[in-house]
Amino acid sequence: MKSKADTHWDPESTPTFWINHASRLLMRRFEQLLRPLDFGMAYLPVVIALEEHGALLQKQLAEYARVEQPTMAALLTRMERDGLIEREPHPSDKRASQISLSAKAKARLPLAKKQLGEVAEQATSGFSERERATFLALLRRVVDNLTPDAEERGGEGP
Repeated sequence: MKSKADTHWDPESTPTFWINHASRLLMRRFEQLLRPLDFGMAYLPVVIALEEHGALLQKQLAEYARVEQPTMAALLTRMERDGLIEREPHPSDKRASQISLSAKAKARLPLAKKQLGEVAEQATSGFSERERATFLALLRRVVDNLTPDAEERGGEGP
């Protein structure tokens, strides 16, 4: 028979509780800062891909963001509504359109990056450079461990 101590669950004693709590606080703060710029955290994978690679197809953006096509279509519709992307017909495929950042998005992106960086800095305030590197490595390992094909890789990174 189990004692009361054996059945006591203390989520605050697990790293996953604190990862989730930190994530929710970060997302709330990021959204507060990005909302006035018409950005949202969900937009960032698209914005980053378009900034780094220039105009892309919806299929390519879905791959970069690691989301399904219908999810990307809905996201792009919202981004177009918010004036952050532009669509132009693909030069060789009349069914497809190339998506690029709008002038509005390009103008607001530097401030968005600055604000996100400030929050990230605040989140790790008091960490030494070594602690930051260790923390980042450990979080990456958590992500790798939870990636669907992690078991096939033996729990190692991609």
